[in-house]
Amino acid sequence: MPYNVESFNLDHTKVHAPYLRIAGKKTGKCGDHITKFDIRLCQPNLAFMGTGALHTIEHIFAETIRDVLDKDSVIDFSPMGCRTGFYLTLFGDLKEQDILDPILQVFRTIAAWDKPIPAQSEIECGNYRDMDLPEAKRLAKEFVEGIERKGWNPFEA
Repeated sequence: MPYNVESFNLDHTKVHAPYLRIAGKKTGKCGDHITKFDIRLCQPNLAFMGTGALHTIEHIFAETIRDVLDKDSVIDFSPMGCRTGFYLTLFGDLKEQDILDPILQVFRTIAAWDKPIPAQSEIECGNYRDMDLPEAKRLAKEFVEGIERKGWNPFEA
């Protein structure tokens, strides 16, 4: 029986992280096109990110992607509950190839991050103490190296 949630219908035993895939496309009532991407860093059911690293990547990526892409095209960047990756939702009828280079650029930026983590204060974040920059940098570097080695396709090892 198919589920309402797209990712629940994905066979997580058939994908090979790291990868980038389209998780959904929608056209709004006013004709706006929206594309949601699955950015997977960890192999499902074998590895997952600690909350500090996940939270750090979320903060840096969410801030930096808006410098790399037209910030009005970015709807949301959010972590997956399973802690294996993130969802990036953008305006536009897009393909993986359209955003792969900007995503890699942001992950390269995270891997080399040497500034304060954006919005890491009690005022700006609801759990500002739960950050792990060294692990976030390691995961970002591994994501870039994995994509450069194997490509973005989730179904190719």
